[in-house]
Amino acid sequence: MLETYFVKPETVDRVRACWIGPEIETYVAWLSEHGYRPKSIWRRVPLLVGFAEFAQSAGAKRAHDLPDHVEGFVAERVANRQRRRGVPDRDVAKEFRGPVEQMLGVALADYEGSGRRRREEPFAHAAPGFFKYLVDERGLRPASINGYRHHLARFEDYLARIGVQGLKELSPAILSAFVAERSGAGLARSTVRGTCGALRVFLRFCHREGVTARDLSDAVDWPQVYRLSTVPRSISWAEVQRVLDCVDRRTPVGKRDYAILLLLVTYGLRGREVAALTLDDIDWRHDRLAVPGRKAGHSTAFPLASSVGEALLDYLQHGRPECDERQVFIRAVAPVRPMRAAAVSGLAGRHLRRAGVEVPRPGAHTLRHSAVQRLVDAQFPLKTIGDFVGHRSPRSTEVYAKVDVETLRQVAMGDGEQVLR
Repeated sequence: MLETYFVKPETVDRVRACWIGPEIETYVAWLSEHGYRPKSIWRRVPLLVGFAEFAQSAGAKRAHDLPDHVEGFVAERVANRQRRRGVPDRDVAKEFRGPVEQMLGVALADYEGSGRRRREEPFAHAAPGFFKYLVDERGLRPASINGYRHHLARFEDYLARIGVQGLKELSPAILSAFVAERSGAGLARSTVRGTCGALRVFLRFCHREGVTARDLSDAVDWPQVYRLSTVPRSISWAEVQRVLDCVDRRTPVGKRDYAILLLLVTYGLRGREVAALTLDDIDWRHDRLAVPGRKAGHSTAFPLASSVGEALLDYLQHGRPECDERQVFIRAVAPVRPMRAAAVSGLAGRHLRRAGVEVPRPGAHTLRHSAVQRLVDAQFPLKTIGDFVGHRSPRSTEVYAKVDVETLRQVAMGDGEQVLR
């Protein structure tokens, strides 16, 4: 593998003569497999050889000794860089630490770098079995369970901050203070309500399992959130066209982003539905697009619009990195792997801002709302619209009646009862 990237035999011999040469060569193969460019590999290998020499001089004798010398090596390289340039660079440590820790992660199965570590489930020791209960007894989806994990992690941090040692010390006053703090943190009322809902379920579980002496769920008072109190954050079709026009379709990233934006605004897909699309979901022979992973286990099959099909074909032929993944949309930079829902929403938000479209919380849902708004303007029944965009309940579509301008105008100017019948 080294000969693929290094022409001079003496360079290959030096790497292989290094005492962690096999680990470095394994890492080079991993980089190649995950789509890293040759330039990146050329810059990383000499750094890793230097790290091996530094660790050996400091007493390392085997690969498992290497993690103890990462910080020393990074500090030395940062100091050398600062002496040469004269000014500190706050990002230079990442430049050295990243490749070293990534190599150790590939070479050592049990190695954990200094990056973000996966947090243990909240209250894993104080209330064991809660998240298993959410799956087995309540049948919640992974996305919903992640919501519980997020809210309860904030509650666990709060209890630690105020010095509460265990769940048996909980009281209505503590719970009220936590909810008040969350309410005053600038969060949306619906987010605070979600926190309170997760807390109520958790407290009922604790009482059932004997963790707390009494059921404190009734002590959690949540803010009132009124249905249909907001207006969907859609944009006009002219603004949608402006967003599409600002995409540079000459680049692989532009081809990918353009196809994603068309899927969002043509079919009103959610970001996670776009991220989950696979090559098997596109039926080119019958011009059909399947969306299997909708809410509540629903699936939908759409006719494949010619504009969407052309954009997808352009991306698949000229923009998609070569890989074995079946998902349609792949990261444009290494490591090569499928895009996630957050990345889909993020790129939609970037293009909205680049086009100068001002909207609260720009993202994938902005274009989803715009797709629904266009159907409302075309006088489609709300039930048909709800089925098209995958709403679980007709109540989810009712909010769009507030932006059905033409019908509302008839109600205001004519016989409202006749219009509503």
